[in-house]
Amino acid sequence: MGKRLVQVLAVLISVALLLLIGKGVYWIAKRVEEARVLRKVIERLSADSRIAEVLVTQSRYDEEAARMETTIKFLEYDAGSVPLPPRYFTFRGNVIQFQALVIRFDDKLVQAGDWLRGRSAYLFLRAFALDAENTQVFPLTETNDIPPGYKVPGPASEFERKLWKEFWTYALDPKARQRAGIKNAQIEAPGSMFVPGTIYTVRIEHAGGIRIDSAPVPEILKGETVLSEGEA
Repeated sequence: MGKRLVQVLAVLISVALLLLIGKGVYWIAKRVEEARVLRKVIERLSADSRIAEVLVTQSRYDEEAARMETTIKFLEYDAGSVPLPPRYFTFRGNVIQFQALVIRFDDKLVQAGDWLRGRSAYLFLRAFALDAENTQVFPLTETNDIPPGYKVPGPASEFERKLWKEFWTYALDPKARQRAGIKNAQIEAPGSMFVPGTIYTVRIEHAGGIRIDSAPVPEILKGETVLSEGEA
């Protein structure tokens, strides 16, 4: 009888240990999964996307006007990160800004990687250089027009069309923002001093606004003239 009791106790202890081990493994797996999800959330909130690049193609000093004259190449990227046709603008001076409409969505939508609202939306309006009565302004997007490069194929096109059509409603009406899952809508105009030998990258933060990063032109490209097909 005593031997059988010992055997039963041994089995019970073994089962209890297995349950404890199983619970421990489950707890560890759950914490690992929570850590993975948290990491994804942080990545989404801190992620950004390249939306344009800018390069100074010519910089000269205008003796008559006693100021710099700067020509830039503005290369914008569409919703699929495909470059659009480049545009060139010449400014008096070298402090240049890019004005854009920006719509930020609720953090929970960014965290979840929502298909349509998983990152901030933007629409470039104009490039400009402030100089009192000599201010220069070049349009990047015509009023009430959404360039093909901004449009996402399928149902998203209608969603984006409404975003920009109702932009000021979202900017001024808290209830409209709440219904659309929008945190805020505003105009932004980041700028920089543009000098030769530097590549400027314009980025949209998935949970924030637009910023301009700068880095030296790679050494391999310095001093080189790149010929297009048929020019060689």
